[in-house]
Amino acid sequence: MAIMEISVVPVGTDNPSISHYVAECVAIVKEKGLPYELTSMGTNVEGELRDLLWIAEKMHQLPFKRGAQRVLTSIKLDDRRDKQLSIGGKKEAVEKRL
Repeated sequence: MAIMEISVVPVGTDNPSISHYVAECVAIVKEKGLPYELTSMGTNVEGELRDLLWIAEKMHQLPFKRGAQRVLTSIKLDDRRDKQLSIGGKKEAVEKRL
């Protein structure tokens, strides 16, 4: 299992608000049925690497389909092989040390 943090920002739209794009991108994750967490600056998704990369491409393409002229997508991947990863587990590990 891996965890991906993704942020998709459409540029060249007629409105500075992007919440409707974000909602549609999150809907892609929900349809795939993977665990996710929406944050104020991106979305964390948990799953197999191939599924995460598939989701990243779909999320990146969506604003173009909605008329955006440019899309900036930032992706971080955490793919740990020595133990199981989860979004909650990563947060708990840090909170224990606080």
